[in-house]
Amino acid sequence: MFNFVIFGPPGSGKGTQSKNIIAKYNLVHLSTGDLLRTEQNTGSELGKQISALIDDGNFVPDEMIQKIFKAFLFENKNSDGFILDGFPRNTKQAAWLDNLLEEMNSEVKFMLALEVDDDELKRRILDRGKISGRPDDQNESIVETRITVYNKQTIPVKEYYENQNKFHSVKGVGKPDEVFANICGIIDKLK
Repeated sequence: MFNFVIFGPPGSGKGTQSKNIIAKYNLVHLSTGDLLRTEQNTGSELGKQISALIDDGNFVPDEMIQKIFKAFLFENKNSDGFILDGFPRNTKQAAWLDNLLEEMNSEVKFMLALEVDDDELKRRILDRGKISGRPDDQNESIVETRITVYNKQTIPVKEYYENQNKFHSVKGVGKPDEVFANICGIIDKLK
């Protein structure tokens, strides 16, 4: 199983590039955001708790994400591999993921980070909010909170994978096709 983490702040292009990667490499997209939105739409108590957290621009607690994440992973355990989008968000989740994949005789092969500065992220998310209608993408203070929370809580995950010699970065600004070509160059070298 070929698994890797696509990493970057909200608005860095992870979703756009993940679609391209999935099509080219036949991987299952395991997007934490998609899993959480699906749970929200069920109207379950867990979904309501998730909505309240996301609407305020906060991350969902590890235990909630891990429960949803593990179920999805095992439902798709016969796939060629996963592109992990939005998970892990902290080093505790990264260690949990390593242990879970080890139980499945697999591992995270590498982390690929899309590097984009904060001003560009904010512009992209607010523009996306106009198109998508998502309230969390339309409120400037929520967007700023999400970027701040990311910078404080998620950056250590980069160091976690750097310490395992699994970290690779790509400039996430430019034409999407150019960014994708740079991503493919890294994947092809590491696959």
